[in-house]
Amino acid sequence: MTPERFKRISDMLAMRQLDLTVCMEEVHKPHNLAAIVRTADAIGIHRVHAVWPKTSIHPRKGTARGSQNWVDVKLHPDIGTAVGELKAAGMQILATHLSESSVDFRAIDYTRPTAILVGQEKHGIGEEALALADHHIVIPMVGMVQSLNVSVAAAAILYEAQRQRELAGCYQRGCPLSLDEQNSILFEGGYPVYTQLCKEKEMPYPQLGPAGEILADESWWQQMQLTRKGWAAQQEDPLDREQPTDEI
Repeated sequence: MTPERFKRISDMLAMRQLDLTVCMEEVHKPHNLAAIVRTADAIGIHRVHAVWPKTSIHPRKGTARGSQNWVDVKLHPDIGTAVGELKAAGMQILATHLSESSVDFRAIDYTRPTAILVGQEKHGIGEEALALADHHIVIPMVGMVQSLNVSVAAAAILYEAQRQRELAGCYQRGCPLSLDEQNSILFEGGYPVYTQLCKEKEMPYPQLGPAGEILADESWWQQMQLTRKGWAAQQEDPLDREQPTDEI
């Protein structure tokens, strides 16, 4: 890993916002999923949440442009479970929905721990989720259309959250992640080949030094150099191997 890449990843981690997130309720179009994840990364969000449709869909890499490698997507079986976890973490739940109680999205204090709930493209947010939300928010419009594309709406709200948090100094607090989490992200971002080998061989990541260098003993390097066949042979239980017999 070059010093420049190490610094770039370290600077990114220092501005991550663990108490700001998006929860997608059955957003099913791949380009929308990928666009929301990409915006989340740009805002400094570390993890987004999703309740998936029955069919499994993954963001298109071409649209996300690698942002799916930096933003963790946590899946939930239903919206009640997702919102319950977010509320347990102390987050206010904001549902993008036009109702009698809706407020302008810019009137919300986004410096508080916040989860922004966006809904399925055609039908929007479900009744259960709306009932669980602390506030309904809307983006004012003066044209003929009554709603924005879900990824565009999410981006508009997230950048208002970013504006408020930047003014409040939320991006200057230092890295909120544990040292182990930082090390894992730095290792995966700086050493993708070794990352894949560690996963295949079920080995823990080594620690990194202050300049991003790998701090590992000779044994670790030897394990990395083993071929897949050599590694598999090394993992065999000696008692399971065929024992030689004396010929008569």
